[in-house]
Amino acid sequence: MPEQTHQVKQVIAELRDVNKERRRTAIMKLGMIGGEEALRILIYVVSNKHEDLIVRGRAALMLGNMRDTRAVEPLIEALAAPGYQTPLFAAEALGKIGDPKAIPALEILLQSEHERYREVAGQALQRLQRKNDEQQQEVERAPEPSA
Repeated sequence: MPEQTHQVKQVIAELRDVNKERRRTAIMKLGMIGGEEALRILIYVVSNKHEDLIVRGRAALMLGNMRDTRAVEPLIEALAAPGYQTPLFAAEALGKIGDPKAIPALEILLQSEHERYREVAGQALQRLQRKNDEQQQEVERAPEPSA
């Protein structure tokens, strides 16, 4: 744990760099390190409207890999971000996380003029449906509680 904290502090310093290439690399490192502090920072970055759009997109990508439901609301908001990568990676991340709260926003993205957005939104919705089906099957297989 102390090693992870040291790594996160080092990456935080890189995230403050004026060089956007360094920040783009740092955000990926942070996602690979993982943990609570990394999650908090990634959520901040994906929500930061003043951050480089590629950095925000990569933050969304890493949040999807972490699969933490606390990232769902910021990722839903990121679907409306300018640029290409942030909404695309936010949609992918929402599919990976699998929280049904994302369904209405992903359904809106299905109406996008961008074919790739529609494709990714459709894939994310399919993942959500599969997850919902699996949960339903688990409930059906669960033994009845004894009276």
